[in-house]
Amino acid sequence: MLTKAPKLKNTIKSKMRTNLNVRPASEAMIELLTLLFLSSLAEEAKTRAFEEKSATIRAQHLRAVSKKVLKKARG
Repeated sequence: MLTKAPKLKNTIKSKMRTNLNVRPASEAMIELLTLLFLSSLAEEAKTRAFEEKSATIRAQHLRAVSKKVLKKARG
């Protein structure tokens, strides 16, 4: 088993405003949602890079699509 908590778990606990405990099932769900969000962000950035005829995804492509992906993720 891991001796240290994953970095995402530490980030979530540090940003929580109250002293709530997050159950293991909820931690797993948060991990999966984060991975899903990152994969959709990467997919949109890849599409943007291909539109600009670039073979690599650069920071400017991520910045260009991040607002749109965040709006989609919020609902």
